Amino acid sequence: MADDLFKALADPTRRRILDGLVERDGQTLFEICARLSTRHGSELTRQAISQHLAVLEAADLVRSRREGRYKFHDLNTEPLEQIVTRWLRPTPPENTA
Repeated sequence: MADDLFKALADPTRRRILDGLVERDGQTLFEICARLSTRHGSELTRQAISQHLAVLEAADLVRSRREGRYKFHDLNTEPLEQIVTRWLRPTPPENTA
């Protein structure tokens, strides 16, 4: 799971998508595309951005939900919290005595 997380975070476009979801959660693909285009001058197709979202979903950083005919994307910070906990607050070593 950590490998998927680091792969997802390695790409600047995916980090921009996450930045956008931090600012406003629950965006549609259309809204994400529009934000990337206007704020970052991205000329990626909706298909390419959809593929980036799939990588983010595989890493559990983004969760999608359907409401009617719309699909909304929400940020999930739990995987990031697990990574931070892993190295900043490690569990004590087991006593092998």
